[in-house]
Amino acid sequence: MGKANINMTFDLKELSSLFEKSNSLDDFLQSAVSVVAYHMRSAVCSIYIYDDATRMLTLRATQGLEKEAIGQLELPLGQGLVGLAMKELRSVCAGRAADHPDFYPVAGSGEERYPAFMAVPIRRQLSRVGVLVVQDVQPDYYDETDEMVLRTIGLQLAAVIENAELLMGLHRRKEPPAARPVEAAPEQIKGLPASDGIAMGRARLIVSGRAGRFRAPASAPSTLTIDDFDRALAKSERQLKELQIDAGEMLSDVAQLIFSAHLLILADEKFSGEIRRLITSGISPVDALVEVVNGYADILATSTNQRLREKEHDLKDLGHRLLENLIGGDRAQVDYSGQIILADTLLPSDVLKLATEKAEGFVMQGGVTAHIAIICRSLHKPMVMVGPEMFARIQDDSELLIDGIQGLVFVQPSRKMRAAYLRQRQATAKLESVPSVKTETHMADGTRIRLYANINLLSDLESANSFNAEGVGLYRSEFPFLIRDAFPTEEEQYQVYLRIVQSMGRREVTFRTLDIGGDKLLAYQGGVEEDNPFLGLRGIRFLLRNKDVFSEQLCAMLRAGAGGNARIMFPLVSSIDEFVEARELVRECMQQLERRGVAYNRETKLGIMVELPSAVAQAADFAKTVDFMSIGTNDLIQYMLAVDRTNAMVSRLYLAYHPAILRAIEIVAAEGKRFECDVSICGDIVRDPRMIPFLLGAGIDKLSVAPRRMPDVQRAVEAVTMQQAQSIARTMLGFSRISEVEAFMKNPVSDPV
Repeated sequence: MGKANINMTFDLKELSSLFEKSNSLDDFLQSAVSVVAYHMRSAVCSIYIYDDATRMLTLRATQGLEKEAIGQLELPLGQGLVGLAMKELRSVCAGRAADHPDFYPVAGSGEERYPAFMAVPIRRQLSRVGVLVVQDVQPDYYDETDEMVLRTIGLQLAAVIENAELLMGLHRRKEPPAARPVEAAPEQIKGLPASDGIAMGRARLIVSGRAGRFRAPASAPSTLTIDDFDRALAKSERQLKELQIDAGEMLSDVAQLIFSAHLLILADEKFSGEIRRLITSGISPVDALVEVVNGYADILATSTNQRLREKEHDLKDLGHRLLENLIGGDRAQVDYSGQIILADTLLPSDVLKLATEKAEGFVMQGGVTAHIAIICRSLHKPMVMVGPEMFARIQDDSELLIDGIQGLVFVQPSRKMRAAYLRQRQATAKLESVPSVKTETHMADGTRIRLYANINLLSDLESANSFNAEGVGLYRSEFPFLIRDAFPTEEEQYQVYLRIVQSMGRREVTFRTLDIGGDKLLAYQGGVEEDNPFLGLRGIRFLLRNKDVFSEQLCAMLRAGAGGNARIMFPLVSSIDEFVEARELVRECMQQLERRGVAYNRETKLGIMVELPSAVAQAADFAKTVDFMSIGTNDLIQYMLAVDRTNAMVSRLYLAYHPAILRAIEIVAAEGKRFECDVSICGDIVRDPRMIPFLLGAGIDKLSVAPRRMPDVQRAVEAVTMQQAQSIARTMLGFSRISEVEAFMKNPVSDPV
């Protein structure tokens, strides 16, 4: 039987605690193997780290093998049982290792004393990080339960261990990129609204990580010493640990270890040691810090590894924090209160970090990036997207006011303008503090309509309940995946999904399985680059290609649904075959949970997102096959009209009221009604009160929308009768030109009641 119950495996809090107590990466790894050996009741535990450039595995920490082998024992990819586990990305378990056909003896390691062997790959799904190994003196010591436990531990370790790749690459120098010029800004800039709200503050420019080249202010003190640097180092570490705690309390589903890269760099003796060496040689602490940070940043910026390039954000962010603590003393700026972030690119984790550090809002260059905008909405942070030319004209440190509702950026706004927007912001906050949403939604003639909430982060649940949502119409499960540095385990996912179900009680909850691809890419996908990602490996295609990922998520969702009213929905389904294959995997997961003796929802309903023209064309077939359908209008518009919604050059063509979109919605609703298949709708189309009468008249009676939009949607529903809505829908469906629809929406006319 298993040596360790799953609940005994150390969780991310224990991992974070181990990390905080370590002075370096190797110290952390050594602590980790000791803890794993204890939990697994094993005589040996070892961690091998994989170098993609050399295709070699190196023993970096061990308890039980000879210590002299650390750093010296290297295995090519595929060699021995360790190399096999890494090459094939699968667990390898041997009752007697020496009898295994792929066994490769390593002289001087001492492993011959431990015949029982088990190895699991440490990976970020599609990329290799390393291998976690346990061994014992008793043959046939490990079983399937042990394997499941060790795999869980390996996934938990991956977030920090994979940063070893960061440190291994940080010590190679490259030439720095040229600085980017910044021009003067106009008084007003028109952009695209991405996240509602109003924000005021000074501009903080972040270009490709942190304001291009990291540089020191001209007024930096000249009397600083190495002791001042050490104090800044210690202070920065305290601040980051406090921020990590605050982030975990505020956003537990996505905030675990988001500052781990910062802390890891601080713990790297080569990083701090090189700065101290330069200071000792006569260079000022400020100049030494700038030189080392820029040297490391140049390496990351020019790396062929996408994950390493993304770490440039973390490095420069840490450099700014160290610099501020070095030259500012007690006056050091440790957060972004009163500042608006200007950025050409941001990762989901960047947005989360900056929001945790109290940034007021965001101005981003380019088109609307869906997942970034959605995160900002959940965090109640305004965001405006502007074109490259206008973005380049906004000066760092200028006074800004951003209007996320209209998509406006005001540079050096007048006192009168600030006062007017402040009154508007206060009025909105007062309205939201006293929700006006009734527990049930009815049209003017009493027709019952159901109003559900879209949930992106667990923090949205409070708003959903305060606005009397009748359930969760869409939980976008990808956000804990997008924001983290590593794939969340089944147990971690289960805890997130369980909180959603518990928060809703017996109200309906619809989980959408992982929808990545297009503009939503995982940092740990590892070398997956596509010329046209929106038409590539995304949604259900990714999940069916990676069934281990899919199965873990399905198991977590099924478990969370026990005792609740949860259902599961698959994204970007293009054929009946894809749905049937996914449904079969759900059944396999149910059988697996049955064998494990774990409670789950045996009556889980399964449905699809209707987002593709092929799904619309087969609406009748799907309505006869699935339990429910949800029209995902954001992607449906994109694929029906062949418009990349993240491309600013064609954004004006992205129209929810295009005649083809209107007819597609009506077709799906009609087929759903004909075959008694539940149909709902979600996406930005539901946020527009002008579209509500059409949706109701077309046959949609379940609407899912962001909680803060629910009062507006309910008022729009209450303002129209079903007869009026059906008249409006008939009229709009009869138009063949976009201009006709636009003219009608400005002055809609319906039949009298």
